Amino acid sequence: MNKRTIKTTKLLSSLFIALLLSGCTSFGKGVVEAVLEKSENEDTRQCQVWGQSFKGIAANLDNKKGKTKILFVHGVGDHVPGYTTQFLEKLAKNLYLNARSAEQKNIELTAPLLSDKTLGNLRISHLLNEQNGQELTFYELTWSEISRAEKQILAFDTSGDHDFRRAKINGLLKKFSNDAGADPVIFSGESREPILATFGQSFCWMATADWQELPSSGKQACIGLDDSAADRIAKDHYVFISHSMGSRIVTDGLDRIIGLLSNYKSIVDSKALEAFKNKHIRIYMLSNQLPMLQLGRKPPEVTGDDASYCQANGANYNKRMFKETDIVAFSDPNDLLSYSIPHEFAEKYIDSRLCADITNVNINVAPTMDAFGLTDFANPMTAHIGYDTDDRVIALIAQGIGTKDEAPLIKQRCTFTKEVH
Repeated sequence: MNKRTIKTTKLLSSLFIALLLSGCTSFGKGVVEAVLEKSENEDTRQCQVWGQSFKGIAANLDNKKGKTKILFVHGVGDHVPGYTTQFLEKLAKNLYLNARSAEQKNIELTAPLLSDKTLGNLRISHLLNEQNGQELTFYELTWSEISRAEKQILAFDTSGDHDFRRAKINGLLKKFSNDAGADPVIFSGESREPILATFGQSFCWMATADWQELPSSGKQACIGLDDSAADRIAKDHYVFISHSMGSRIVTDGLDRIIGLLSNYKSIVDSKALEAFKNKHIRIYMLSNQLPMLQLGRKPPEVTGDDASYCQANGANYNKRMFKETDIVAFSDPNDLLSYSIPHEFAEKYIDSRLCADITNVNINVAPTMDAFGLTDFANPMTAHIGYDTDDRVIALIAQGIGTKDEAPLIKQRCTFTKEVH
């Protein structure tokens, strides 16, 4: 019996008892069974996609010239290495990658300008299909080590001195609030630069080394990019997946890299820069929070000028960061902390040098309860954290939509509307 059925049972219990006491036992039983059967068998959760068709990760696996590399960046709340395990197992099954490295590599991230700090952990797994030779390298970034120490300021609030005074449910909610609610505040302060440095270091490891060349463990810094990595950069495929506040870390992290490359061109040779400028990357934002996290911040240095930076005849075409960046923003309308990306927002607040193309996915990852009009409710917590285990989300990431490779599940359960500019 799933969670939805259990909740429906509770809602109908009073109705069932009333019918039983009034002598309508058989009628009451029939009504309850009918509603429960509907709850168990009918999944009416919506899945609507607006924007451009896109290929999934599977399309890149056939490219024998380069490697496919995915970086996952978590959002609010304390995380420990391994938090993507369930997601990665589902993705691997969907991509028919039936073998994996016996051990994961764990790099304790540091950076040349922050050498006295451990910035977080980069956990790396290698997946492959032994029959056809397809392979994928998965990078899981954990940056909670940076914010964990700062959250100790609030530790008194959930200690024995205070916690027993709260109702149990409220106590749990308070712990969640102190943990998750603190991260955006921390990110807006002095810890922003170290958090973005963890992203920059993770990206550097992706761009400059393959699985066999990566260190297995230890405190390591990726020194930089040079012409020796240009060929790898040109041939490899980069995919970013974020959850909640991770969407902001990815975009701000890419902006930071753009700034470093623009201000310190001498540290990056011309071939490597040109390789980046010709890349097509994709960012999947689960529980996207870009609009909310833009509040109180200055916009990027360059916005609203895509034509100049992204068209071959544009005046600033040679100053672009990537040739094209596909942003696929997932949002459950019942997730209180996620948002779509309207085109007006993208034009004002997404860096033009990314050459971004936006696709919005409106998807119910949490079921909505509706029994005789007594309730219309979806668990907002499930709506916020359920993306990375939802089969439709996994299928969209793996096979895309609007192409010949679209998964049968997506054809059955999702609708796609192409937007024409």
